[in-house]
Amino acid sequence: MLWTLLLGCNAVPAGPEPGELAVLFIGNSLTYANDLPGMLESLFELGGAGDLFVDSETASNFGLPDHWGTGRAQERIRTGGWDVVVLQQGPSATEGRPSLLEYAELFAADIRDAGARPALYMVWPSLQRFFDFDGVLDSYRTAAEQVDGLFLPAGEAWRIAWESDPDLPLYDVDQFHPSVYGTYLAALVMYEQLSGLDPRDLPARIPSTGGAVSMDEDLALLLQEAASGANARHAR
Repeated sequence: MLWTLLLGCNAVPAGPEPGELAVLFIGNSLTYANDLPGMLESLFELGGAGDLFVDSETASNFGLPDHWGTGRAQERIRTGGWDVVVLQQGPSATEGRPSLLEYAELFAADIRDAGARPALYMVWPSLQRFFDFDGVLDSYRTAAEQVDGLFLPAGEAWRIAWESDPDLPLYDVDQFHPSVYGTYLAALVMYEQLSGLDPRDLPARIPSTGGAVSMDEDLALLLQEAASGANARHAR
């Protein structure tokens, strides 16, 4: 597998400019690991998909009830100017499911009042609880249907990628957080839905903090096809 570091990064603007697609992320370390929002912004640049502005309200180990409790996320939403607000908490296959459904609905009301559309970012279980994948899918898909929001099936893209290569290192060393490949796959899912463009047309590069990593074209295509396949099966 070929790795080449291409240096260079872009400064993040203070706020969305007129004509930019503006996306706010509300979540935890499964969103900020490997800078998923920044990676998505870079994919828009690489694909010539137009101008994208991203920002986030994230905190370690936070679920949606925690964000609701601090009030900071609601303040960010109510500033307005957002097109999409992406909601994410833990896997939520079992114990977390009720709070995901309840607080997705509460947040969705504020999101729509601010003129934006809610989106649910489906994550994945830890490797130790791999058997929970179906439950994660059901919880996040149900939440998206409940609020008539976008459904971003990143966890399903992982499973589809593993159908082609079971050894793909999508987990990081803790076997829960995403590796850079795992984050890239999640960003590809979002890229396709938010831009309307085919991720398979992107170059074989993974944008990351401080630069971009080039990879084998076959691996890039496998990941891009997994993202497109997950959207074809599950996006709404």
